[in-house]
Amino acid sequence: MMQIGHQIVSIELFAQPTAEQPAYQPVLLWDETGATLVDTGNVGQFDQVQKAVSEAGLTLNDIKRVILTHQDIDHIGNVSRLLEANPDIEIWAHEDDIPVITGQEPLIKVTPERLAQMPEAAREAIQNVLDERSSISISRVLHDGDHLELHGGIQVIHTPGHTPGHICLYLPKEKLLLAADELTIHEGELQGPIPGFTPNMAQAIESMGKLADLPLDGVFCYHGGLYDKSPNERIREIIQSHR
Repeated sequence: MMQIGHQIVSIELFAQPTAEQPAYQPVLLWDETGATLVDTGNVGQFDQVQKAVSEAGLTLNDIKRVILTHQDIDHIGNVSRLLEANPDIEIWAHEDDIPVITGQEPLIKVTPERLAQMPEAAREAIQNVLDERSSISISRVLHDGDHLELHGGIQVIHTPGHTPGHICLYLPKEKLLLAADELTIHEGELQGPIPGFTPNMAQAIESMGKLADLPLDGVFCYHGGLYDKSPNERIREIIQSHR
């Protein structure tokens, strides 16, 4: 767990017990409205999530809402388990990814062909999560420019490309961007989204233009953690490198 702001921590989730670096990093923040979890980790990581919430001094019953930044399995992987533990949790997501999150449409990246190539245990675990999506009810539909009355105000920024409904969350009070998968960190350097998992890279880079001029002290990436070395300058460099 890493402190990234006032009452804001990252939840470090490891793909393997022996891994040295976290593969996924949801964010947990809390204020007088209760706790908010941004993304939920990958399939099979519920126990890690629950432990991290406890280490932050909270319980799953303190979580009032989950904001899903997009539809990918490593972000929605524990939604159903969280709802089993606390049925009162609200699920918020952008309108363009809701049909996938709620099981009305297939995930754009977990295709039957990709599932068939996985080991049986992993395939069954993922299939269970896919089948459980129909029980997910969306409490709030998010749109570009929405202002969330949480944690001093959070701005929703629609950044399609990695998925159609991908969003980033900007916390002006902290000058902090929760970039989800729009930005990543590789070998200590801020990068764009991972090309092999980004169906429309051109659109993702265009979306990045919405981020370049935000007053930023830090960018927090789901894959990679916190980047605080002149983030605006680096975002502009990434955009320029794709022109």
